[in-house]
Amino acid sequence: MSKPNTRIARRTLLQAGIGAGVTLAMPRISRAAPMLARLALYGPPAGPSIPLAYAVATGAFAHLADEVSFIPWKDPDELRAGLTSGTMQLVILPTQVAANLYNRGLGVGLVNVMTDGLSFVVSADPAVTSVADLAGHRMALPFRNDMPDFLMRRLFADAGVAEGAVDIVPAATPIEAVQLLLTGRADAAVLPEPATTMAEMMALQSGKRVYRAIDMQLEWGKITGLGRSVPQAGLGMTDAFRAAYPDALVEIQAAIAGVLPGVLANPVAAAAAAAGPLGMPAPILAKSLPHCALVATPASAARPALEAMFSEVAMHDPRIIGGHLPDDGFYLL
Repeated sequence: MSKPNTRIARRTLLQAGIGAGVTLAMPRISRAAPMLARLALYGPPAGPSIPLAYAVATGAFAHLADEVSFIPWKDPDELRAGLTSGTMQLVILPTQVAANLYNRGLGVGLVNVMTDGLSFVVSADPAVTSVADLAGHRMALPFRNDMPDFLMRRLFADAGVAEGAVDIVPAATPIEAVQLLLTGRADAAVLPEPATTMAEMMALQSGKRVYRAIDMQLEWGKITGLGRSVPQAGLGMTDAFRAAYPDALVEIQAAIAGVLPGVLANPVAAAAAAAGPLGMPAPILAKSLPHCALVATPASAARPALEAMFSEVAMHDPRIIGGHLPDDGFYLL
């Protein structure tokens, strides 16, 4: 089955005037013609992809390319394959994956951070209100040996929860983790947005209730001392793309920063634009947006929070970030 995508022809946008308010308000370099024939952006089926899908739908990149598309990736394995093969050159990815690829010399740098954290532990048991309370429970965990797993390991260590005290139920995707929770095969689940909101809404529809038991961002802030901030995902760019289109870096960041206020101010419109590409119902996306902590922070400005997070997760295994903190070259803006 082909992946869902959003394609916007530049001439159609100009004729229809779609997104004119956004694009006119956004700073950009005047050009006689777009610098690219085609611009393809990739992202996960999660909150940080909503601004990208909205930017494509409203023509925010129309001055950069004749044809613009947003295409979701389904899991970290597909993401890594796309980056290493060169198929994906502009992609929202977990920031620790970007650091790992950079440190391994695979030609990927970080443009920005697009969320300050959007992960929660959702529980069917209202008595679970802390990390320590998870001991003795079954917890669904998507993306084993990736960011959700690394964050939970560190939180367990900080809470004094011994290895094996929580029965981890692996899930291939956040949606599968929601299903495990709602069918009673797990008592709790680690979920990003919008899967957290999906779990809440689906539970209510079936006459049940689940709870946002643990805000992982708050718990992480207690460890790092940096407040409620987990710079979990951002836009990565390959060296090959940057070499071919050196002017695109600043303009792509400007486009994302330009649409973000509209996404936050009008979640219903943003959700409507992103629902098709992400393959999720618009009401779920709209309700999830306030919990996504969406930002468009240039990578260098987010460096202190990124290094704090990288250092903490690397305490368990430095190979998670490729052996060491990335140097200046990792931070593209």
